[in-house]
Amino acid sequence: MSPASTPHFSFATLADADRIHTIVEAAYRATGDAAGWTTESQILDGQRTDLDEITSLIDQPAGGLLTARQDGKILGCCQLERRSDHAYFGMFAVDPTLQAQGLGKQLLAEAERVAREDWGLDEMRLTVITARTDLIAWYRRRGFRPTGVSSPFPYGNERFGLPKVEGLHFDEFSKGL
Repeated sequence: MSPASTPHFSFATLADADRIHTIVEAAYRATGDAAGWTTESQILDGQRTDLDEITSLIDQPAGGLLTARQDGKILGCCQLERRSDHAYFGMFAVDPTLQAQGLGKQLLAEAERVAREDWGLDEMRLTVITARTDLIAWYRRRGFRPTGVSSPFPYGNERFGLPKVEGLHFDEFSKGL
């Protein structure tokens, strides 16, 4: 993606599932030179997601996986779901080779726009593993604030990855739209 280009945003279809899976796994689990700044490989091994979860999120009637594309190729994605009084933002991933170029900011801004303008919601929430202080700082710079709600990491459920450290948990953050 060139800095001057503007991506096209659209919700994923089932035909996009494999590409989304590749991006999510690379963004969250890549190591070494292949890793971007968003990797969790220092705290988690194993998978971040699987095709079953991705297809379920694509088919989500209250939202889906919002994608950023250029020339038809998916460069990044996020889960965006309408909940009763807010939008939930999750599974945020940008191809590691394209990170730190502004695409994540653009994708987050589009998710906020959809939630506010298309869905009429005035709040967005997300959860972050508390060990991800760099990511938390990134969200805070974009206006997200802690809600005080925490939840435990699902130790023992390989679907969420294999923890390398003890004491993982999630904190919830919120932003007014």
